[in-house]
Order: sequence, then C-alpha cells, then structure tokens
Amino acid sequence: MALTYRLATEADLIDIVGLLADDQLGATRERFQLPLPATYMEAFTIIASDQHQELTVVELDGQLVATFQLSFIHYLTYQGGIRAQIEAVRVKSSHRGQGLGTAIFQYAIQRAKDRGAHLLQLTTDKKRPEAKKFYKSLGFVDSHEGMKLHLR
Repeated sequence: MALTYRLATEADLIDIVGLLADDQLGATRERFQLPLPATYMEAFTIIASDQHQELTVVELDGQLVATFQLSFIHYLTYQGGIRAQIEAVRVKSSHRGQGLGTAIFQYAIQRAKDRGAHLLQLTTDKKRPEAKKFYKSLGFVDSHEGMKLHLR
C-alpha cells in the first residue's frame, strides 16, 4: 500500500469536510453542504498560515482517502518542550479496516519526532471505545483524565 502524504490545499477542503462529516459523531457537528459554509475556509486559511499546524491529506493511487491535523504546542514544562497533538483523523469509510489508520499514525508519530516533539497526544470521545482500543494498540496510554468545557 503506497500512501502519499502532503499538506492540504484549498482544493482539498471539500473532500476534507466530507471526511469529517462521514462519521457518526462528525455527522452531528459538521455542515457538509455545497457551497461549504465560509467558516471552513476561514479556519483553513488560519491553519495553513500557521507554521505550528499541519493539516495533512493522505492519498492512495491519487485518491484522497484520509486526513488528520497535527498541532505543535510549545510550552515551558519539559524544559521548553514541544508536544504534538493529533486531531481530526478520518479515513474514508470505503477504506476503513485496511490498515490505513495504522500507517497514518506511524507517519504522524515520525512527523512529530521530526519536528522535535517529545510527546504525541490525542483525545478521543468516550462514545468511541473501538478507537480507544486502536490507540492503545499503537502504544498510546490513557495516562491522564481529560476534561472539556464547551463554550457554545
């Protein structure tokens, strides 16, 4: 399986939002319609211009089949360390269960190391027990209890 990884372009935005919405939870929070709501383009512009963000698309045989976002967070602990956070990992529903998720995480882990991160973290919704099992199989440890405060 020869996957190609590259930074997303504006032309990928419709496919990316489609991937985000092609999911039980994503379908409740995304607005995948044409034209896309302007908020997606606004967010893309900010992400694409930030050197600490990498919105990545994954292609298989020239077809966009997955996406994820890496954020590199500089902080004072760990002697001014960098932690990477992976978010919005989505594999096209027609390509799930074929090992793409594992390959994508291997790439993302290496990418985080290449950028000098000492840690790669993620959050997962408690409604996704299979995702948690998958992350553990990759070596992630549920070492902290996360909390969120929705502001709207």
